[in-house]
Amino acid sequence: MFALGIGIAAGVVADVVFGDPRRGHPVAVFGSGAAALERHTYSDDRRAGVLHTTALLTAVGVAGAAAQRAGRRHGTAAEAVCVAAATFVAAGGTTLCRTGERMAELLRRGDVEGARRLLPSLCGRDPSVLDTPGLTRAALESIAENTSDAQIGPLVWAAVGGAPAVLVYRAANTLDAMIGSRSPRYARFGWAAARFDDLVNLVPARITGLLVMACAPLVGGSPARAWRAWRRDAARHPSPNAGVAEASFAGALGIRLGGPTQYAHELEIRPTLGDGRVPEVDDLVRAVRLSRAVQALAAGLATVVAVSVACRSGRRVSARW
Repeated sequence: MFALGIGIAAGVVADVVFGDPRRGHPVAVFGSGAAALERHTYSDDRRAGVLHTTALLTAVGVAGAAAQRAGRRHGTAAEAVCVAAATFVAAGGTTLCRTGERMAELLRRGDVEGARRLLPSLCGRDPSVLDTPGLTRAALESIAENTSDAQIGPLVWAAVGGAPAVLVYRAANTLDAMIGSRSPRYARFGWAAARFDDLVNLVPARITGLLVMACAPLVGGSPARAWRAWRRDAARHPSPNAGVAEASFAGALGIRLGGPTQYAHELEIRPTLGDGRVPEVDDLVRAVRLSRAVQALAAGLATVVAVSVACRSGRRVSARW
């Protein structure tokens, strides 16, 4: 019964120690499979996208459920290993923060070209048009958004539904990154992937906002300003979830995010989030520290929630007997 809590804790520790595998990452394998399937399913309409997304997410969910059931049949330890492996596969917080630190180091050295080469590891913006302030803002916004997407989301769904839920969450997030854009090719085909990703991130994004408020003092930030920016600015962001994470980070750090944002397919004019100064490289470093604190607190809470649920379930079973 305690397999879920043990597995989540072990998966987080594995992510902290190892980070994302450089080769053969299961998420990359899934992405390759999704791209191969797309060659057969693509059509410029929503129905094709719904079928494509449903087929992939169903396959992942069935595989995750089968693996966890197989582990359960072999005892708590085997089930915990299954949950730990799924959590490790889905979590990306350690690599996110390491990349943010590397970006800050390059910018401090004035290596703009190196920072431009690194930026695609964080987000899909066109780095060729960005100078040091632009790269700093892009990296910081990505740290904020992906604190929710790459770590809080996996922890929430692992605590809620174990291996199948966390793997479906990561698959949905990956599909959104692949086909969820508003580009001419994917505006209709990727609609289902984008909307499903919005749905599964509604709760994690708001938990992220609350945790940012709680952890803001650890980086010299303000919980009150984080709440104010979230309440005032988040709804203006094109994403119902990224706006929460980015606005709360901006308020907590006392900076201003948003503005012209160049992607490969279009230029977006993002709304202003926060009412502080333009972010500097030191603010990117603070954002990474804030992200690590939020991730650590979330991991502890997810483990406690999973263990508490197991304890209550155990007491109910005992009461019946």
